[in-house]
Amino acid sequence: MMHLLSTYFNFWVIVGFLGQFIFFMRFVVQWLASEKEKKVVIPMLFWYLSIIGSLIILIYSIERKDIVFVTASFLNIFIYLRNIFLSKSSK
Repeated sequence: MMHLLSTYFNFWVIVGFLGQFIFFMRFVVQWLASEKEKKVVIPMLFWYLSIIGSLIILIYSIERKDIVFVTASFLNIFIYLRNIFLSKSSK
């Protein structure tokens, strides 16, 4: 039984779940901000959580040698950084 648990919950699986959890939390942040404003808003924290979650998922994907998630995570980070830049430059 312990071997089965250690197979499914090793360090890298925990890292992967952490990345997914942080990435998921950006939707919670966006939803709560929109509810507060009574309109759709995307707070800066959404983009920062997107980057942090993507970086952790990128590290996990590199460890797992998953080229699909490595590519997606890597490209997404640039989009999130660009959105932060655009948001800050428009103020």
